[in-house]
Amino acid sequence: QVQLVASGGGSVQAGGSLRLSCEYTSNTANKFRIVWFRQAPGKERQWVAALYTGGGSPYYHDYVKGRFTISLDNTKNTLYLQMNSLKPADTAAYYCAAGEQAGSADVPTNYDYWGQGTQVTVSS
Repeated sequence: QVQLVASGGGSVQAGGSLRLSCEYTSNTANKFRIVWFRQAPGKERQWVAALYTGGGSPYYHDYVKGRFTISLDNTKNTLYLQMNSLKPADTAAYYCAAGEQAGSADVPTNYDYWGQGTQVTVSS
């Protein structure tokens, strides 16, 4: 079982920055995939970035490459998403999620555990 709590959202102007946090807890020693998704009103939930808690390189969707950085602090059990050069198109509720490292990382149904979401609003 994994529990996740997302925070750090807010309202910024285009070109600004935010850092999202996702504190997670697990009752097992198993490693898992931990990711960020986002969803805007009226749109499908879309994958943003992913890490594996056992180590390895991060992965990003093309629409955030060069602007967002995903990182993991294992000592604090916290996942971060540093978002720079924000655009109005980044406006969405952002969710962290966790699941076994199996299947496609960009499919929401492959994740069993979800945080509550944190709202990011980017103004023109």
